Amino acid sequence: IEKAKPIKCGTFGATSLQQRYLATGDFAGNLHIWNLEAPEIPVYSVQGHKEIINTIDGVGGLGIGEGAPEIVTGSRDGTVKVWDPRQKDDPVANMEPVQGENKRDCWTVAFGSAYNQEERVVCAGYDNGDIKLFDLRNMSLRWEANIKNGVCSLEFDRKDISMNKLVATSLEGKFHVFDMRTQHPTKGFASVSEKAHKSTVWQVRHLPQSRELFLTAGGAGSLHLWNEYPIQRSKKDSEGVEMGVAGSVSLLQNVTLSTQPISSLDWSPDKRGLCICSSFDQMVRVLIVTKLNKI
Repeated sequence: IEKAKPIKCGTFGATSLQQRYLATGDFAGNLHIWNLEAPEIPVYSVQGHKEIINTIDGVGGLGIGEGAPEIVTGSRDGTVKVWDPRQKDDPVANMEPVQGENKRDCWTVAFGSAYNQEERVVCAGYDNGDIKLFDLRNMSLRWEANIKNGVCSLEFDRKDISMNKLVATSLEGKFHVFDMRTQHPTKGFASVSEKAHKSTVWQVRHLPQSRELFLTAGGAGSLHLWNEYPIQRSKKDSEGVEMGVAGSVSLLQNVTLSTQPISSLDWSPDKRGLCICSSFDQMVRVLIVTKLNKI
């Protein structure tokens, strides 16, 4: 299927397993939803952003996440917008810089905490290292941090549970794991960082069958498998206020597949250990990771 404008990102996350409509963001800022059985005309179309849509995520479909089927898009124009395909033209939420504030390029977005009909958050990562957590129930900015390097990929360990873990990957080969269970009033969320690859960490994906395990994809063509879980989840600070415990991260396995960056990857929700990745050498590779049930 060929379209007039290059497509930057896509997700099936906001539709049912039966429908399997694909939502895409393109270089002209358009959000389209396609029925792949009849791909000539999109079933939903909106000029979502003024510039390229870098990133997209969906929730409420595929049996993942409670509540409305929604799509979030992040763009070079500095805005993050949430769309309900049942509502034409206007986003249900629009997170943009305040008047006079610099517009930062949004590189990655992720839904989380969609465990009942009311709760839902969106996390966005920007080119200057900012991470912002938006609470969609209260329509407010709940938390923000800066990891000092452009944020390439964000993912909650699960979309459909109360916030638990968030992994953020960045330029310069670092990733950060935030404990989202306990928010301290002044220190925010506890985190641990790890220098993983010698280059940009392009993607992170948690294993659907075990949320302690996740895979990172690097700019030097390697995949790293990590295990992260703290012995205790929270502790009290000197004033007796609960704060999170980030724990430690251990590398279980790594493999170099290509001389070029691995730009995207995904796990199979059905078969444990089956995954797929694409890289800048124009290759799509299907891999199997064994013995994951023994960890």
